This record gives sequence, C-alpha cells and structure tokens, in this order.
Amino acid sequence: MSGAAAAGLQAVLLDMDGTLVDTEGFWWETEVEVFAELGYALADEHREVVVGGPMSRSATYLIQATGADISLGDLTVLLNSKFIERVERGVSLMPGARRLLTELAAHDVPAALVSASHRRVIDRMLVSLGPEHFALTLAGDEVERTKPHPDPYLLAASRLGAHPGRCVVVEDTVTGVTSAEAAGCHVVAVPSVTRIEPAHRRTVVPSLEEVDLSFLRSLIASAH
Repeated sequence: MSGAAAAGLQAVLLDMDGTLVDTEGFWWETEVEVFAELGYALADEHREVVVGGPMSRSATYLIQATGADISLGDLTVLLNSKFIERVERGVSLMPGARRLLTELAAHDVPAALVSASHRRVIDRMLVSLGPEHFALTLAGDEVERTKPHPDPYLLAASRLGAHPGRCVVVEDTVTGVTSAEAAGCHVVAVPSVTRIEPAHRRTVVPSLEEVDLSFLRSLIASAH
C-alpha cells in the first residue's frame, strides 16, 4: 500500500441488512411468522432486542422469551429458510446504496460486506447487491464471535490489509456500531429501527444518500 493510501482511507466495511438492503423489517416479519406457526405471538417489545444481532443470539432470546419448544438449530433453519423465501419475492436496496458501492469500486477503494447473517443469506443478497462491488464478504456463521464483538470487523480489515483506524464502517444498529467501535474503526451510523446518537469517531446521518467517497475520506483525514 502506498504512503498516500496508507495515510488515508484504506477500506470501507459495510453491514448488509438495514444498511445496504431494506430487510430489517423482513427479519422481524419472518420471526413473527415463524413463531406464529409455533403457536406464539411475538410482542413488538422484542423487536428492539433482536434487531441487528446475530441469528444465534436473536433466536436464543426469542426461545427464552416465548418458552417455545424448539431447539436453536431447528429454529435457525426455519428462520433462514423463511427469510430467503421472502427475499426471493424481491428486495430493495437502501437509497444511495448502489451509488455508493459504484463510486467506491470506480475509485478502487476496497469494500467489504460484513454481516451477522449466515452465508446462505448473504449469497442470496449478493444477487441484488452485485458481488463485483466487494473485495471481501464475511458472514456471521464464519466467525466464532460475531457482532457486537469486534471480531468480524477486525478480521475483515486484516484480510484487506487495512488498519482498523483507517477504515470506515457503515452500520444501522447499535449492535453493529458497538462491534465496529470495539474494533477501532470510524463509524457512519444510518439508523434503521433504533435511535443512535453521535459520539466520538461516530457520525450519524439520515440516509446513505448523505454518504459519498469525499465524505468518508474526510472522516479519516479529520481524525489524523
């Protein structure tokens, strides 16, 4: 990596659900539908607990909250299968997502897709997102500890040969922001379901339409 590149923005690491694709609502609808089939009604209060979290944590929480008689493994299979069925009926990219990915690719800025979703879900989403936009994709079932732990973002930065402090992460949930900040990355938060407050090395914007390469580079430049 050249001295100029090393001194500036080295990579952009992006969450998927609710950040690049409009699917956070899909996950909740899927969870409600699956639990209804199991004979349980999910109260809305559970939504903020499970949003943005890894499948294992969300599913474990919902089993405990409802007392449903189903194993974590069986529930995970049901949720993933039902979610993919829903996605195959069509999924929309978040406003500004395709423009941002195209701009990063045009300027040879490495982009990584870092998601708590499982590989089979990511691979289906890449049909809509375009796999050519990403130098790396990392799924929640490919790391021992996923979000909110720092591991996914540390691993993504390492595989791209980038320093976490020279990476900007784009996230939509508190869980994801926590993971990125623990890894030492700058964060652009685009809140989807729950409110996220600005903080040191964390910029909150209402939409990806507010985010472009110049903006991302300025975050790194202003911090160094």
